[in-house]
Amino acid sequence: MATLYTHQGQNVRRTWMLMSIFLIIVIGLGFVFARMYNNPTILYFFVIFSVVMNIVGYWYSDKIALKMAGAHPATREKYFDFYTIVENLAITAGLPMPKIYVIEDPSPNAFATGRDKNHAVVAVTTGLLSIMNKTELEGVIAHEMSHIGNRDMLVSTVAVVLVGFVSIVSDMIIRMTIFGGDRDNDRGGGIFMIVGIILSILAPILATLIQLAISRKREYLADASGSLLTRYPEGLASALEKISQYGRPMKKQSSAIAHLYIANPLGSGKFTKKVGSLFSTHPPVEDRIKKLRESL
Repeated sequence: MATLYTHQGQNVRRTWMLMSIFLIIVIGLGFVFARMYNNPTILYFFVIFSVVMNIVGYWYSDKIALKMAGAHPATREKYFDFYTIVENLAITAGLPMPKIYVIEDPSPNAFATGRDKNHAVVAVTTGLLSIMNKTELEGVIAHEMSHIGNRDMLVSTVAVVLVGFVSIVSDMIIRMTIFGGDRDNDRGGGIFMIVGIILSILAPILATLIQLAISRKREYLADASGSLLTRYPEGLASALEKISQYGRPMKKQSSAIAHLYIANPLGSGKFTKKVGSLFSTHPPVEDRIKKLRESL
């Protein structure tokens, strides 16, 4: 019978498999681009540029995310319950105390970011703090602490950077193909040009779908790990029910960090449900609640 430990193992393997596919896409685009223009230096450039982008994203991801979310530091005096819950769960999980931030927004939500466990941040909305009881808030914070403990934040950052890189490269291929260039057609440059155009159109779509799949797997894994941390899955299940019932979107949104939140910042209205799970940054809340309660 599947357990929370089983779900963790499956999701970790799937996440790293999807990240490997991302690397293949980048290298494949670089190879085709290099053959189109008979210049192997282009492939080296793609690889080096992707590494540089990952390094930049790794070091500054937390500051960028907090700025985009409009978060501000939370003090122990003003947010005592929030602070002490984070502190207690950090001790229980054997993690350093993360920095804590609050977002002034009535929509209940939360996210974790940072490059590693020593530079982690947990942010919640004022709406979340106002509607959750203690066990529900513990469930949400345990979920976010699990993202830190599972090193999901690094995976998420790399995914975001690579999606942006693939989109930029694809646009470059299309522009250089349209406006021409020095291609050696005797070496099959014409064939690679056609292949390059096709890949440049499909790659961003595939990369985005992979990013969304990674985000969904991360949420299932953090739900499972968070439940193990509190030993009370019902706390998080009840919190997710309250979040989904609120339904309304956050006031300040950004698609770049939407996948970081515990729930879709666009809300759970009729429109977002009609879009379909394929293009959602989060798995269906009903499925998450069902998995949590099945583990009781």
